[in-house]
Amino acid sequence: METFGARLAAATHARGPLCVGIDPHPGLLRAWGLPESVGGLESFAMTAVEALAGTVAVVKPQSAFFEAYGSAGVAVLERLIADSRAAGALVLLDAKRGDIGSTMAAYAAAYLTEGSPLAADAVTLSPYLGFGSLQPAIDAAAANGRGIFVLALTSNPEGPALQHAVTADGRTVAQSIADSAAAVNAGAAPMGSVGLVVGATVGWTGVDLSQVNGPLLAPGLGAQGATVDDLKIVFGDDLSTVLPTSSREVLQAGPSVAGLRTAAGVLAEQLRDALAARR
Repeated sequence: METFGARLAAATHARGPLCVGIDPHPGLLRAWGLPESVGGLESFAMTAVEALAGTVAVVKPQSAFFEAYGSAGVAVLERLIADSRAAGALVLLDAKRGDIGSTMAAYAAAYLTEGSPLAADAVTLSPYLGFGSLQPAIDAAAANGRGIFVLALTSNPEGPALQHAVTADGRTVAQSIADSAAAVNAGAAPMGSVGLVVGATVGWTGVDLSQVNGPLLAPGLGAQGATVDDLKIVFGDDLSTVLPTSSREVLQAGPSVAGLRTAAGVLAEQLRDALAARR
C-alpha cells in the first residue's frame, strides 16, 4: 500500500504545493450570496469541489463549519470528501481531534479507516493529552495508507504559553512534538506520513523542524498575512516538505468556478516557483 507521504509528494509534484481550505463560515456564505442554511452550505461546498478538486493537490475542509448544521451538514461533508477524492485531490480533514484510549481509536476509525463515510486522506489532531495518546490514529493511518497532521506551533495568541513551555528534559513542548513525529517518520521515503501543523505567521520559534521527515502544513498564507519569505523564517532554507495553506485568498474569488480555479492556479504556480527557488 502506498503511504500518504508518498501520495502527497506525488500530488504536490503534479499539481503544485498548495492546500486550499474549504471553510464555509457565515461571512463567506453571505459574500457568495448564499443563505446560512444546509442548502447554502451544500452549494458552497460543491462549487468549491467543482472548482478546486480537479486541480489543486490538497483540499482541507474545516469540519466544524459542517458540524454546525447537524447531521445534514455532516452529510454534505461526506459528499465533499468523496467527490474531492474522486476528482484527484487529497483531502485533509481539519477536525483537530484529540483523546485517549478507545475514544481516540474511534476517531481514528471515523477519519482514517477505509469504508468510513468520513474517511479522508489525512486528519488534523491535537497532541495535548500527550503525543502517545495519538497512537491509535498513527496505527490506523499506517494500516490504511493515510496521514495525520499534529498541532505543533499554532498562530493563535494563546498557543505560545503552552507550546513554548519548557518540559522537564529542557525541550519546549513544541520541540518534543516535533521530535516525536520525527521518531515515527524515521527512515521513510520520500517522507513520512506524520506531519505537523506550523503556522506560517509564527515567525522564528527556535524549534528545529529539520529532522521531522514529514509534511509541514503551513496555514496563514495570503489573507492572514504570511508570504513565502515568512515561510523561510519559520522553516529555514529547505521548504521541500512545506505545504502552504490558503483559504480566504482563494475563496474570496467565488462563487465563480472559473474565478476560484484561476485564483488557486495562480497561487499554486507562484508557490511552485518561489519554493523551488529556495530549496
